[in-house]
Amino acid sequence: MKEVVKYANCFVCGDKNDHGLKARFFFDGGEVSCEITATEDKEGYQGIFHGGITSTLLDEVMIKAILAADIYAVTAEINIRFLKPVMVGDKVRFTGRVVRNKGRVYFTEGEAADLTGDLYATATGKYIEAGGDLKDTIRDSTS
Repeated sequence: MKEVVKYANCFVCGDKNDHGLKARFFFDGGEVSCEITATEDKEGYQGIFHGGITSTLLDEVMIKAILAADIYAVTAEINIRFLKPVMVGDKVRFTGRVVRNKGRVYFTEGEAADLTGDLYATATGKYIEAGGDLKDTIRDSTS
């Protein structure tokens, strides 16, 4: 598996962001995945991992599936379906894949599951390939 490129100060994957998640994303040739442990400092309610952080990780794993193919894109739309809460201390595996593209538009799917495969949430996304100055900015910020 190869690690997908990252931006050092990104809230999700940046290793230099002191307030970030420091999540690492890996591409196996078909999908991107990452594993995290839900921590108390990211609670929404007592003992429950914040749903916004779960959403953020799903967005990131889906866009990383596009980035793994050296395509720079931005989020146009995501849809999250929460099935059960992630509890503090749970280990969560996020996976994402490109299911199709039409021109510069990429359609993705993602899941958040425990290590036995029981789902916490599912997601779909639509991403637009960046062009011009935006593409240059994104490309120049990754390592």
